[in-house]
Amino acid sequence: MFMSTLQSGVTSTTNETAPRTGDVGGVAADQLRSIIDRIERLEEEKKALAEDIKDVYAEAKSNGFDTKIIRKVISMRKRDRAELDEEETMLAIYLRALGMLPDAE
Repeated sequence: MFMSTLQSGVTSTTNETAPRTGDVGGVAADQLRSIIDRIERLEEEKKALAEDIKDVYAEAKSNGFDTKIIRKVISMRKRDRAELDEEETMLAIYLRALGMLPDAE
């Protein structure tokens, strides 16, 4: 807090804090630079991982696997089992209603 003396001689306090070293316009430049550097490094790692994943899909395709189905399997494995069961049940109901599946007996 800064204390200042008003012209009337009364001392007042404010909630202002002294700027830290490296602050520019109220922004902690060192901290900001550190955050940006970390994000940039993570973005580079993410790009490298995306390339690795792309290579694995290419390998799967060259071995005769259907990459669209592999992507679907991976997507399904990420989801909650109860959520998947509910979706499969609703899909079956809709397909039966459209005559695309035989009636369940």
